Amino acid sequence: MPNRPHQFDLIAFDWDGTLFDSTAVIVRSIQQAVVDVGGARPSREAASYVIGMALMPALAHAAPDVPKEKYPLLGERYRHHYLATQHDISLFDGVLPMLADLKSRHHWLAVATGKSRRGLNDVLASRQLHGIFDGSRTADETAGKPDPRMLHELMREFGASPERTLMVGDTTHDLQMAMNAGCASVAVSYGAHEPREFGAFAPRHVAHSAAELHRWLAEHA
Repeated sequence: MPNRPHQFDLIAFDWDGTLFDSTAVIVRSIQQAVVDVGGARPSREAASYVIGMALMPALAHAAPDVPKEKYPLLGERYRHHYLATQHDISLFDGVLPMLADLKSRHHWLAVATGKSRRGLNDVLASRQLHGIFDGSRTADETAGKPDPRMLHELMREFGASPERTLMVGDTTHDLQMAMNAGCASVAVSYGAHEPREFGAFAPRHVAHSAAELHRWLAEHA
């Protein structure tokens, strides 16, 4: 195969905060949803910490004072606020050229996200993303991060070994998932979690923009 990737066959990307500039919208949606059901408004730090987790565990963590019987309503209010503003968010600048370049180098590209399957399908229906990703897994059809099931399933699907699989994400949940799956990881600093939290998970690199991520992947992936 020409231009065979020299280190990683499969590159799995988190979605929100890594490829999609949605962190601020998710944080506001969590905060508003908690207030809607009578909970104390979580701080930005508390709301951003849970990004990447499956929806209901994330909301429960962000709203410890909300009783369990209100969790279904909490989820409904989050979806209401997020859907009201989701069309105002887009891919980070430089993401599309990066994905196209990686595709041309014959990497398998996948998404491993805490979003629901329905939510991911909605954003992947965009014409600009048609045919870019070879596979995807969501929290509601596998298990929430940092459980490694998403990566295990993707590796089985493509016949990729952990040593030749790379996870790219913006949260410690992504990096812990990669570590749990025996895979390497790369972090981005422009998403939900502070880069000072990444060291314990030994990412190969921390990129501060999509353009920097593109350069690193072109040289090392």
